[in-house]
Amino acid sequence: MKKFLFIFLTCVTVVAVAQKKNPATTYANTITAEDMKQRLYIVASKEMEGRETARPGQKRAAAYIEDQFKSFGLEPGNHGQFQLHYDVFEDSLINTEVEVNGKPYELDKDFSVNVGQSNNATYRFSEVVFVGNGNSDSTHDDYKGLDVRGKVVLMLGGQPQGGRGSGGRFGGFFAKADAAQKNGAVAIMVIGTNFPRLTKTNPKGNMYVNAYHPMIRPNQFTVSEEIARAIMGPDYDAAKSGNIQSKTYDANLLLNFNKVTLHLVSSDVLGVVEGTDLKDQYVFVTGHYDHLGKRDTVIYYGADDDGSGTVSVLEIAQAFANAKKEGKGPRRTMVFMTVSGEEKGLWGSAYYTDHPVFPLNKTTVDLNIDMIGRIDTSRKNGNPNNYVYVVGDDKLSTDLRTISESVNKKFTKLELDYKFNDPKDPNRIYFRSDHYNFARKGVPIIFYFDGMLAPDYHRPTDTPDKINYDLLTKRAQLVFYTAWDMANRDDMLKRDLKLDIPSR
Repeated sequence: MKKFLFIFLTCVTVVAVAQKKNPATTYANTITAEDMKQRLYIVASKEMEGRETARPGQKRAAAYIEDQFKSFGLEPGNHGQFQLHYDVFEDSLINTEVEVNGKPYELDKDFSVNVGQSNNATYRFSEVVFVGNGNSDSTHDDYKGLDVRGKVVLMLGGQPQGGRGSGGRFGGFFAKADAAQKNGAVAIMVIGTNFPRLTKTNPKGNMYVNAYHPMIRPNQFTVSEEIARAIMGPDYDAAKSGNIQSKTYDANLLLNFNKVTLHLVSSDVLGVVEGTDLKDQYVFVTGHYDHLGKRDTVIYYGADDDGSGTVSVLEIAQAFANAKKEGKGPRRTMVFMTVSGEEKGLWGSAYYTDHPVFPLNKTTVDLNIDMIGRIDTSRKNGNPNNYVYVVGDDKLSTDLRTISESVNKKFTKLELDYKFNDPKDPNRIYFRSDHYNFARKGVPIIFYFDGMLAPDYHRPTDTPDKINYDLLTKRAQLVFYTAWDMANRDDMLKRDLKLDIPSR
């Protein structure tokens, strides 16, 4: 009888403990290192070809993620579809020519062009106007007294002028072109001294998403000193020393540029676990699944960047789906979104936040995961095997850090490192992943990051064998627990802090 009573009491105790156990732990424990590894060796495999945006490898990765969402039982997140498509454009050079007085010159040996910034045109000029440095601002105007309307201008290279946008990213690049256009020039030649070029012109220009522009700049050719002498003769050497400011030269000049613009498509992948009583509010968990693709036959696998985030989103999505199936689903609707175009300029997240499927004012948070599978070898303090960088939890909402720290203290006990919250962070990490596009729309965010900017970053050597799968799993579990709390709390997160965006 005593033995039976002991067994009975033990069973009662076990049942009571089980009833008190937080259900979040049950589902967090389904996020395992074994599953992470199995998925990552698929996402960062040779077959995915580096997952470059709008390339076949990216599309294969999107199909894999969609199939996984379907297998978990997630609902499609874009009006009955899992993928949200957006347009991508890419220029492909057909041919380009420079000819002076009947003599043809060679691309890269004698001249170069920017494929993306040039437009289809053929010009035959009988005159060329030399305009010195081509500067035109409030302090100096190389165009003073000149009529260059409808003409081609030739100018010295070197540092561009200040003026419009000179402090910005593209201001210096476009400054001389803007000055020439303002004065009516229809084509520009800038004299360069680094010919022949060791790096050949890529016949494909950079991809872009904005095909329409309020202003089209004149075509700009960078030409060799040999071409300059063919036009100016001995005056060129005098011009280099500043002895000739402007002059018109007789020369039969042919400038030709011809390209075709390819219309491509990329996509974000969205899967949904519908909430219960607060289903019209949303918690996003995001990560980008694109990487750099391949260069010739060399694949940039992107295992950490951001294969680690991609598989984390998948594992967290599966955990929430399992909870839903067992009657313990979230109060708010969970949206799991993997985006493309991050490496090109945060394209996929920008497209989503500019064309949201779910109202942004009802989106309580975005938890973004970008690189959480490696160790920052430059981090000297703390335990290298038990940390994660938390970025943005001090912005937009005073609820963020409170929840993040309490969840971590209760469940994962990672060292939360706030290094990249420093406004003076030289890497500007806060602006460099997809959470930023949610933040600029006022949605509170937390960004999880391992800080691995060492030699493997953006290199072919970012491979799945270098991932710390136990640490990856623990970090993903922290995101899961944080999402669980935010999905089930009574109130949406406060938006009580102003986002200060310094000049970029």
